[in-house]
Amino acid sequence: MTDTRTVGDDFPRQQARIRECRQNGVEIGPAGRFYVAMCDLLLKEADEAAISGDLPRILDVYQQMREFKE
Repeated sequence: MTDTRTVGDDFPRQQARIRECRQNGVEIGPAGRFYVAMCDLLLKEADEAAISGDLPRILDVYQQMREFKE
């Protein structure tokens, strides 16, 4: 069976993954502040892109989320 995920299916999964990463950063404490800020920025961009319906912007943010390291 092949993986046939679409951006529409995977976009919210990536957002959830970034939220989990953010929570991990919060749990680190002060040392995780920069990481949390990066997560917040990416989540804000993802929300704005999804609301705008601008496909190139959605694809750009989607790629950024996929490349975001835990």
